[in-house]
Amino acid sequence: MSDVRVGVVGVGHLGRHHARLLAGASGARLVAVSDLSEERAQAAASTTGATAFTDYRKLIGQVDAVSIAVPTVDHVTVAREFLEAGVHVLVEKPMTTTLAEAETLIALAERVGRVLAVGHTERFNPAVAAAIPLVTHPRFIEVHRLSGFPERSLDIDVVFDVMIHDLDIILAIDPSEVVSVEAVGVPVLSPKVDIANARLKLASGCTVNLTASRISRDKVRKVRFFQPHMYVSVDYGDQELDVWRIVPQPEGRPKIEGGPVPVEKGEPLGRELQDFVDAVRTGRAPRVTGRDGRRALELATRVATAIEENENGAPQS
Repeated sequence: MSDVRVGVVGVGHLGRHHARLLAGASGARLVAVSDLSEERAQAAASTTGATAFTDYRKLIGQVDAVSIAVPTVDHVTVAREFLEAGVHVLVEKPMTTTLAEAETLIALAERVGRVLAVGHTERFNPAVAAAIPLVTHPRFIEVHRLSGFPERSLDIDVVFDVMIHDLDIILAIDPSEVVSVEAVGVPVLSPKVDIANARLKLASGCTVNLTASRISRDKVRKVRFFQPHMYVSVDYGDQELDVWRIVPQPEGRPKIEGGPVPVEKGEPLGRELQDFVDAVRTGRAPRVTGRDGRRALELATRVATAIEENENGAPQS
């Protein structure tokens, strides 16, 4: 099977890493990169051997697949043009600014028979991948995702920029309906919400508490799952997994056994991009589909709406 000719649109803060990793992906050949900044495009091209463009449309006809890492507001326009040209697309999270735009891309990809993947990178975190099969009946999930004020574009608030990673993980583990959402959030260093807390209740009986911040002095990225007789802890950043179990004893109190679980570490973004290339080559669905991206976007939108309602004093869903 011949290599997939791939391109990257947008080689700024994140896109340059897309280019670097796609240049070394198995079964792929990075042929072109595009960015409105000629300097950024040339810099990415010089380190990967790709051709640089400032007009992304010039990639059409030269690539079989493209990774899109432009500002969220431009996702639907750029992705739609490539899909209409028969090019497979991976678009960064959040996949679009609105649910209607997400549905447009999903319907288009299905009509033209092309892969539409969404960049929810934490699905490819080795510690998360090892934890997901263990979390079968969660009753309480606690998430802390804290980071410093970012240098990248702040065109979206912290819910869509940061918290959406964890919303996607929760939906992957427990696909039951989210029956209620309560949330608060405030802007601090930007016009957008920079710190937020959300409390979700799922039809399965699971309760989820999430805190996301991009104004913290400390960098923390952890999720903890509690279910009958088991506690599972994941450190996203260090890619560490701890599992503790309650083991009944014939006599006396049960024992608590467990500890760190070995995890083969790796770069989540590289794994995500390799999955995309493999999906294009084999015709299978990517691990995170357009429909997955839309579902995460829908829940993030509910959280953002709940924050707005809280500010206005309206009842939350």
